[in-house]
Amino acid sequence: MDSLISINGIVNSIYGIINSINGIVNATNGIVNGKNGIVNAKNGIFNAANGIINSINGIFNAIYGAVKAIHAIVEAIYGTVRAKNDIKNAIYGIVKANHSIVNGLKNGMNGLNNVIVEAIYDIFK
Repeated sequence: MDSLISINGIVNSIYGIINSINGIVNATNGIVNGKNGIVNAKNGIFNAANGIINSINGIFNAIYGAVKAIHAIVEAIYGTVRAKNDIKNAIYGIVKANHSIVNGLKNGMNGLNNVIVEAIYDIFK
């Protein structure tokens, strides 16, 4: 009977050792899972930071696009002003050319009148 109690104690001790080993394995798995959770949390933080950086880049790109659009509008206005000045200069050139034509015709008519007057004078001389 004592030997059965001893064997039973040895078996219970072996079960205790197995349970202790299982406890250590479970604790080790818990530590590994905890470390994995920390890694996942860090990755989540990095992903969130990348999202924020991408958002900021998107805002800067939008501002840059708006500045480029404003620049294009300014260029268009400048082109319109230059075109207006070119038109004004062309009209001024036409007016000057018209004055030159009028003066040329006037001088031509005066010259022709002088020739006619001299011809008539020569006739009656």
